[in-house]
Amino acid sequence: MTRVLVTGGAGTIGSAFVRRMNREADWPVRISDYRLPAHHEDDPHEFHEADLRDLGAAREAVAGCSHVVHLAAIVGGIANFHKLPYTLLEANDALYNSLFRASIEEGVERFVYVSSSMVFERAQEFPTTEEALARTLTPRSSYGFSKLAGEYYCRAANAELGLPFSIVRPFNAYGPGEMPGDEPGIAHLVPDLIERCLRQEQPLPIFGSGEQTRTLTHVDDIADGTFAAMTHPAAAGEDFNVSANEELSVKEIAAIVWEACGNDPGALELEQRPSFEVDVQRRWPSTEKARALLGWEARIGVREGIADTVAWFRERAAA
Repeated sequence: MTRVLVTGGAGTIGSAFVRRMNREADWPVRISDYRLPAHHEDDPHEFHEADLRDLGAAREAVAGCSHVVHLAAIVGGIANFHKLPYTLLEANDALYNSLFRASIEEGVERFVYVSSSMVFERAQEFPTTEEALARTLTPRSSYGFSKLAGEYYCRAANAELGLPFSIVRPFNAYGPGEMPGDEPGIAHLVPDLIERCLRQEQPLPIFGSGEQTRTLTHVDDIADGTFAAMTHPAAAGEDFNVSANEELSVKEIAAIVWEACGNDPGALELEQRPSFEVDVQRRWPSTEKARALLGWEARIGVREGIADTVAWFRERAAA
């Protein structure tokens, strides 16, 4: 019987993937996370609460599962990359070490490693294809390096021990479920902006000039792309950029969020704060490979997706 283990399944992308799996009656799901959501006892899925850095806990999580979608990691916004460099490396390395070993021992049919657009932190080719990774300098951030190292583990486990794998790289994930941090940059860009725009905070703080570009991708699209990579025969042993295609500057994103929160577009003022040592100036991937091999492409436009996310913030505040 098929059974899917979703590590980090209580997180923003993990929750979206579990919602996607709700449409698949023949695919029972086990959610493993270090902290489970409130009221999970009422959820029909199986839950496993553990620190997956421990090999014994990882073995318990993987036992009886045919597929593993590995999302568990320390993530967050740009400030996290600089405040927690050692913690990121230590935790993320420990997580995929234990999950790879447990999955090899279990003989899973497919291990889906959820990497990151940060492996392309120093990309110089746009739109950036999967093949460009071989020509891209190693990430300077510990987070980008940790995610790239996980990709190496995938390929090494396959080459030496036959682990079937697929790699997906979400680009600039956003959507319902992620809350802002205590200060700008701890969480991702969109939740930080939404919270401040709902308060009509002026001037609105952004890092750097605001000319940096991002390709915002709704978590529901990422979930669909991850499901395609998990199930499609053509995805075996392959890596995929999972992204929308509209390249927007941070200034443009701030304006979209400001207006989606019901504010006067003409009243927006931005405060340009000093950025960090690592602040990717351009992010624009090619998704042609996912279209050609998987028949997948993002379907949720940025304005629609941000409006959806703002509505989630309002509902949460009213609850």
